[in-house]
Amino acid sequence: MSKTKQIVYSGFFIALGIIIPIVFHFVNNFGKMFLPMHIPVLLSGFILGPYFGLLVGILTPFISSVLTGMPPLFPMALIMVFELGTYGLVSGFLYNKLKQNEIISLVSAMVCGRIVSALVVFSLIKTVGIKFPSPTIYIKAATITGIPGILIQIIIIPTIIYVLNKNKFIERGNSLETKRIF
Repeated sequence: MSKTKQIVYSGFFIALGIIIPIVFHFVNNFGKMFLPMHIPVLLSGFILGPYFGLLVGILTPFISSVLTGMPPLFPMALIMVFELGTYGLVSGFLYNKLKQNEIISLVSAMVCGRIVSALVVFSLIKTVGIKFPSPTIYIKAATITGIPGILIQIIIIPTIIYVLNKNKFIERGNSLETKRIF
């Protein structure tokens, strides 16, 4: 896939990462429960590879915050920049570079993203004195609240990647040579 196509598809995933949460935020707390911004970022890692997955993960929460106010720029968008950037990077790296299967790549990305999120929360507590619970409590609360979204991600993302591979829209583990998408 050319760099131009990767940039265009990155814009597509960023747009999805902004639009889908808007729909979910019409119902109180659905955004926190279903984690709608995570899905396009994780898909971008699988489809575009680690570098563009990282880029989509960094830009999506920031642009969404600036355009819609969701998530609030500080501290949530800052935390999510690191968390979602990790999702895109790790899912793309494990799936495309190390040739891991969809589930291993997805779950590993989710775990790594939450670890990075905890480290960012810890850093914010120590450096700017932000009033958050401990990073452990933050991650437990975010994970428990997000269980519906986590389950949806575990079902939907591997299914989408499987269908795209089966129909030759993408070539398994070869994000730079993606033929076409959608």
